[in-house]
Amino acid sequence: MNIPEPDDFINIHTHNSLIADGVFAVENLMAHENLKPDDISADAYTAGIHPWYLNEHNRNEQIGFVQRLAGNPDVIAIGEAGFDKLRGPSMEIQRATFIEQVKIAEEAGKPLIVHCVRAWDELLASNKTLKPVKPWLVHGFRGKKELALQLISRGMYLSFWFDFVIRPESADILRFLPNDRIFLETDGADIDIKRIYEKVAIDLDCTVNDLKNKILSNFHKVFKSE
Repeated sequence: MNIPEPDDFINIHTHNSLIADGVFAVENLMAHENLKPDDISADAYTAGIHPWYLNEHNRNEQIGFVQRLAGNPDVIAIGEAGFDKLRGPSMEIQRATFIEQVKIAEEAGKPLIVHCVRAWDELLASNKTLKPVKPWLVHGFRGKKELALQLISRGMYLSFWFDFVIRPESADILRFLPNDRIFLETDGADIDIKRIYEKVAIDLDCTVNDLKNKILSNFHKVFKSE
């Protein structure tokens, strides 16, 4: 398993990442694309079933894809997996598929990367019922303080939505939350992760190097790489 260097900018969730000096990018392999680590040059990978591309006909095939990649040492987490009330199949199919991915993550001893859109009650209820041992990391977070605290109280970590975190109004929630639970990402956007770090460092009144060190520490905690 590759791990970040101490001076790296960690981009915890990407699609179609490009190799860049000083950036440790975690590429998301989505089951419907059937891509494998050998097909993409990234530092590390996650593998999961995105609810947008899930249906009752491809569900078993996509679960099989995740199962096959779960043991790959370059795949450091399962996901993105989760719930979406705006797009995707029925909540029943999403729930059953999410549970399967949680099981795979637990059996593989790896964290889960979570996608959630307007289904927070479903996510929190699943966490309470399933009682995972491995951490869950909610990617693309752009919610309110109260929701963030609920998720953190359940042991989850948050990676902020790139477009939200560069806005001035995100500073308040960044300062409010414990910074030992945060990550940063570009998702599928053509934006430099270094720009995101620079803005968040200003919000937190710290240097970019201080922020790098904090997120590196968070990485080691979640992915147990030290």
